[in-house]
Amino acid sequence: MENFTSMEFVNFLFRWGHLLFGITWIGLLYYFNFIQGGYFKQASPEGLSDAKAKLAPSALWWFRWGAMFTFITGVVLLMGVQKQGVMNEYIVAGALMGTLMFLNVWLIIWPNQKIALGIVEGGDAPTAGAKALLASRTNTLFSAPMAYCMLASPHLGYSGDSILSGTGGGVGLYAALALIAALEVNAIVGKQGPMTTVKGVIHSSIGLTVVMVLMLKLL
Repeated sequence: MENFTSMEFVNFLFRWGHLLFGITWIGLLYYFNFIQGGYFKQASPEGLSDAKAKLAPSALWWFRWGAMFTFITGVVLLMGVQKQGVMNEYIVAGALMGTLMFLNVWLIIWPNQKIALGIVEGGDAPTAGAKALLASRTNTLFSAPMAYCMLASPHLGYSGDSILSGTGGGVGLYAALALIAALEVNAIVGKQGPMTTVKGVIHSSIGLTVVMVLMLKLL
């Protein structure tokens, strides 16, 4: 502890905050996809109406602001990683997925959920709900590989070459980034495909993690 500087403590606090806000955000993401969606399909008309009027808006408040502060603390930590010159393939891929997930929350999920839940008037509620669900499913798809990359960055990646030095990165990273970009395009204009069911999106997320690990390690 005697060598623990004030800046290191500040960095630790941001890491702690990033984790805490991230737990709030991703925990609610899983709640929406794994629990609330199934309940909405089975609820009585009275229960559904009450949940849409009271439960869902409250949960969405915590959800979107959890995403906001996860992103803000993540940006601060990313600046620190860049300053230290230890940025690697894992942090680049993980940060990209995390950023897209944040943008999906604020630019797709929340605006369309306001229409779907009747918080704002106007718009096609079923269409808005479908758009929000596809983006939410995509965020769930990204969640497992994003978490893997964030953990792998300090534990598996810092011993390797840094991208900032010009020696890190390669075909695998570019392939992973292209795959992430294609999946995000699908989140905006595509279809759910195998992510239609809870089991399907869980399997897809684990499968995407495996694919990205192989890309980053072998290519």
